[in-house]
Amino acid sequence: ILGFSTPPGRLSMMAFILNALTCALGLLYFIRRGKQCLDFTVTVHFFHLLGCWIYNWRFPSSLTWWLVHIVCTALMAAIGEYLCMRIELREIPLNSAPKSNV
Repeated sequence: ILGFSTPPGRLSMMAFILNALTCALGLLYFIRRGKQCLDFTVTVHFFHLLGCWIYNWRFPSSLTWWLVHIVCTALMAAIGEYLCMRIELREIPLNSAPKSNV
């Protein structure tokens, strides 16, 4: 069903890309470490590959399937790492406690 020439194929590819973007937000909220984003991204896509292989009873051999998943893996890892690094590199407030006048 993945293909550039048909509207359902383009819609499916856009759904995969939107899924990669929302999963990048999931990396931000659940992982919160920039160094671990690539590991979790590859793990999620590996389990997806296994699920597709078991569901279809054959290994995915379509070039467009592989291209879409490589792009989605790269997007999810890069955006997730960028978001996590923004959180990690925030300044730590040193004077956040209220002062008491005793």
